[in-house]
Amino acid sequence: MALLYINNNGEVLKNDGATLAAANRGHLYGDGLFESIRVVRGKPVNLEAHILRMLEGAAQLKMRTPAFYSTAFFEEKILELLQLSSIDQGGKVRISIDRMSGGTYRPTSNETTFFIEVAPLNDDHFRLNSRGWEVDLYSSMRKHKNKLSNFKTKNGLLYVMSAIEAQEKGLDDLLITDPKGGILEGSSSNLFVVSNGVLYTPGLEEGCLGGVMRMTLINLALENGIKVYESSIMPQNLLAADEVFLTNAIKGIIWVGGYRTKRYVNDMSSHLLKLLNQKMG
Repeated sequence: MALLYINNNGEVLKNDGATLAAANRGHLYGDGLFESIRVVRGKPVNLEAHILRMLEGAAQLKMRTPAFYSTAFFEEKILELLQLSSIDQGGKVRISIDRMSGGTYRPTSNETTFFIEVAPLNDDHFRLNSRGWEVDLYSSMRKHKNKLSNFKTKNGLLYVMSAIEAQEKGLDDLLITDPKGGILEGSSSNLFVVSNGVLYTPGLEEGCLGGVMRMTLINLALENGIKVYESSIMPQNLLAADEVFLTNAIKGIIWVGGYRTKRYVNDMSSHLLKLLNQKMG
């Protein structure tokens, strides 16, 4: 396997040892955001949408990002790392923005630093899982809506605990719920429900993550004559659905095979995945 490289705020380093400063506020306080970006044919996918969401999230966190934090800037840095790391097919990128080191809960500065890492993937296209995921609801903790709900902040313990409990129960995932029992998302994905050929997904106002792949799939469906509605999703909607699938930037589409005793097909999942791969070229 080729040696991988990272970019720590402009300094390119080999990813074979410690590369993060001990005083990093993302490490100390979760004071940062991140984006996970898929690489296809050696190029980052949907990069502009990822950068836009990251910068919007940084503004919500009252971080001051420099004017040169643009899509073109990060694309140049990503492509450099991909080339150095010999990733010319499938892969993934993680970009972090953290508040500059200093202070405790009250920072001494709202300026930012960035960190980029890359890794290869075996597949150079999106591939549907061969076995449908088994899911249930996560009720040990609830997701409360706030102004950060739609962004990928480094406060991810809700998702970590959900994924751990799913593993303990022998399931593939547990779906995150709000205080009223509404279903928002998976532990690392957005949620879609299919009924009578129509897609339903929780709206951003419900408090779900504003996933880049979520928006890509919504637009792709509409472009191909498939109706999409953003609405609240309750447990009874899962029981009445014909199909359920999850989406994220790295895996694309994950079809759900079952929720408790309910079984699902993957007709819409397969169709949309084919369209997605066509769109990616």
